[in-house]
Amino acid sequence: MAIRANVHTKSRYIPVIAKFSLSHLVALVWTGFSIYVSIPWVNDLAEVVSLPLALLIIAGIAYIPGYVNAFLVVSLIFDRQPPFKDENPIRDITILIAARNEAENIGNTLSYIAKQDYGGHLKVFVIDNGSSDETSHVALTSGKKLDLDITGIREENPGKFNALNTGLQHVTTELVITLDADTLLHPSAVRYLVARMESAPENVCAVAGSVLVRNSRENIITKIQEWDYFLGIASIKRLQGLYQGTLVAQGAYSLYKTDCVRAIGGWPDAIGEDIVLTWNLLKRHWKVYFEPLAVAFTSVPNSFRAFARQRSRWARGMIEALKEIKPWQQPQAYTKYLTGVNLLIPYMDVSYTFFWLPGLILACFGFFWIVGPATLLVLPLTFASYSILYKYQKYVFRKLNLRVRKNLSGFILFMLSYQMIMSPVSVWGYAQEVFRLKRVWK
Repeated sequence: MAIRANVHTKSRYIPVIAKFSLSHLVALVWTGFSIYVSIPWVNDLAEVVSLPLALLIIAGIAYIPGYVNAFLVVSLIFDRQPPFKDENPIRDITILIAARNEAENIGNTLSYIAKQDYGGHLKVFVIDNGSSDETSHVALTSGKKLDLDITGIREENPGKFNALNTGLQHVTTELVITLDADTLLHPSAVRYLVARMESAPENVCAVAGSVLVRNSRENIITKIQEWDYFLGIASIKRLQGLYQGTLVAQGAYSLYKTDCVRAIGGWPDAIGEDIVLTWNLLKRHWKVYFEPLAVAFTSVPNSFRAFARQRSRWARGMIEALKEIKPWQQPQAYTKYLTGVNLLIPYMDVSYTFFWLPGLILACFGFFWIVGPATLLVLPLTFASYSILYKYQKYVFRKLNLRVRKNLSGFILFMLSYQMIMSPVSVWGYAQEVFRLKRVWK
């Protein structure tokens, strides 16, 4: 998947396999160059920790991240998306909203559903997952005031997967959308999401929407996350979509073919239920796309504690998926590769946490054993990938009559410190899964 072909000038079509091969070629050349210029660094570090350990450390903090970033940059350059066959679909759609103690947010969420410019009928199910507040009452009252076709369902068994599976039993439409109770839809969000599904091949079973941050003005923590969603997460989604294997049709806002979800038994009992669901869909020879124009805005954690819990939960969800569906079990070559890359992510996070961060401290005292010149080679690639995506995202915002907020402080901190926070938090999530600690959703 990619942005429309008319972002600039209409270019010659390049097959996906050619894009995949060329991106790999450039990434491998870059990695080879990095290895060559890092030979003095390897030799110096080997005198301190031994050659095998030096190679293990440098591979985790420089070689592999450099390869991944180079592959990402070239893939984004090739990223083009076919136009919609019909931008105004009219198929009936069901929206499932799993809600627990969301009385404060649910009314606003429903008001944005009511503002959709979608031509088909929207049926809304709000599944109250054992709330202790007035979530159900507020939802039904607000829905009726907004003239929505809304139904309330009660599911006492805790867990978002239980709520969604209960709602799935009541779905009679061919397509179903999941939406978080604190997520607000752009007026054209449903229309573009369904249009992408109807423009896609028959074997596409889901389309992930583009989720961005709505509460970035709250504090510096939300300001940093705004750039993560706008550039970081979006770039990964676009890369995966280009190769027809978006790895997470996120529960916050995605569209699914109802029969496909039922065929795999619905949402699994997992802390990353949307990750495992998506990988199970991919395992069935189906494909998952990403639509950047189908934008929704969600509330992100506004404290470090809440942020750490969320991201460690995401990291744990990835390990759950890897344990249940091995990359080599995926039937499609691109999906094998994309899920296989996830096997390297824990290695990179562990290397960053236990080698790069201590190495940075050592560098501050003049010991450049770990953080050396070759480490800086990753930075130009990172800036390049974000610059390319920023240009694409600005086009998306213009198309949707949105404006990119000025958030320079958040961007600077995102570039300089985000990985320092994310890697240790992710490592904690991996440890939770390894030691089978109690699962905490919020």
